[in-house]
Amino acid sequence: MNTEKIKTIIIDDEPLAREKIRHSLQEEPDIEIISECNNGKSAISEIKNKNPDLVFLDIQMPECDGFEVIRRVGPGNMPTVIFVTAYDQYALKAFETHALDYLLKPFDIKRFKSSLKRAKTQILNNRTHEFGKKLLSLVREGSTVEKKYMERVVIKSVGNFVFLNVDEIDWIEASGNYIYLHTKANRHLLRETMNGIEVKLDPEIFIRVHRSYIIKIDRIKEFQSMFNGTFSIKLKDGTTVISSKGYLAKLNALLNS
Repeated sequence: MNTEKIKTIIIDDEPLAREKIRHSLQEEPDIEIISECNNGKSAISEIKNKNPDLVFLDIQMPECDGFEVIRRVGPGNMPTVIFVTAYDQYALKAFETHALDYLLKPFDIKRFKSSLKRAKTQILNNRTHEFGKKLLSLVREGSTVEKKYMERVVIKSVGNFVFLNVDEIDWIEASGNYIYLHTKANRHLLRETMNGIEVKLDPEIFIRVHRSYIIKIDRIKEFQSMFNGTFSIKLKDGTTVISSKGYLAKLNALLNS
């Protein structure tokens, strides 16, 4: 049985509206409210940084409304969405953006529970699908005699696709839910986690020295021991990064190899 809680963000510029949704969720043991936002700009940041499963999203907000939030986060990157608004003329547009449901203020608890039930079903189905894909991937990897690491990265850039050979990467830097791939001439933004990219890279070629940094080993110019088991690592392009204690064993193994 899946006991993982549904991470939820409430987004509405009206305090009373947020309070009503919060109160309506109090009796739901499988719901965890991880954030509340009173404007669209903070909502964009919270969705990108906290990866919620579900958002209650007000449509009418000053400066940056609910539709703009979706546009800037990216429809493909949005969690399950239940729109909340006081104006029913937005209903059609709400469903055109593939929102799961639409709550018209003032909504009653029966209508709220109905929307929430649909959301839970969708989220559970998504999790089951993702879990199945992970299991299939593990089976395929386990049946492969020699693990093959990533050789090329495909990066979307303003409607274009950039094909970057992994050999061109000097170092990698975390940036929220994204990473920067630093090359000799440029840096490229990729929607990926550090853990996700690390397992795709050959550990004989790349080394992780910090939760936010991965370095190509042959780009290292010098190490300088600091304190508490940390190092200042200077790369051939002049970049300097500081390692963390959690990766000391890896660095010692490299230094003693």
